[in-house]
Amino acid sequence: MAIAVFFAEGFEEIEGLTVVDLTRRAGIETWMVSVSKDKEVTGSHGITAAMDKTLEEVDFQQVEMIVLPGGMPGTLNLGNCRVLTEQIKAFHEQKKYVAAICAAPTVLGKLGILRGEKACCYPGMEEQLEGALVGFEPCICSGHIITSRGMGTAIDFGLQIVALVKGEEEANKLAKAIVYQE
Repeated sequence: MAIAVFFAEGFEEIEGLTVVDLTRRAGIETWMVSVSKDKEVTGSHGITAAMDKTLEEVDFQQVEMIVLPGGMPGTLNLGNCRVLTEQIKAFHEQKKYVAAICAAPTVLGKLGILRGEKACCYPGMEEQLEGALVGFEPCICSGHIITSRGMGTAIDFGLQIVALVKGEEEANKLAKAIVYQE
């Protein structure tokens, strides 16, 4: 099983790549997936990243978690990807993990999957978390949905994902190894 981090043109580089870095350090199989047919995706600050797969190549039966980095227009591009949004809805129905950071929780809000869940997002976008119980913590795990606020919370977000997949002890060991908030 793998974690799939989905990248669209205009993604926030730190948010996407931090998750990939931390999960791979923890020994979690992590796929960088382009939502387009191109295996190179350029972020909102002009950094181009090479992907492992395109959306067409993903077998969602092998995916245990969908992760959405924020950024603009990356978030809008993720939300406009019908194949991805259908998979997000299917994961939600199956109670499989869905994680989003910064502006990307608004994709979940628009899909209606935050209703009654505690969630957070980039400051000023809270109204787009339709039906959510809005919180302001760096990272919130509400059942099978993980949300985080922005670039400055990317390590918290990545460590929360590691904790859910490999356990709290593994996440704490990783935090210590990267000298995070000693």
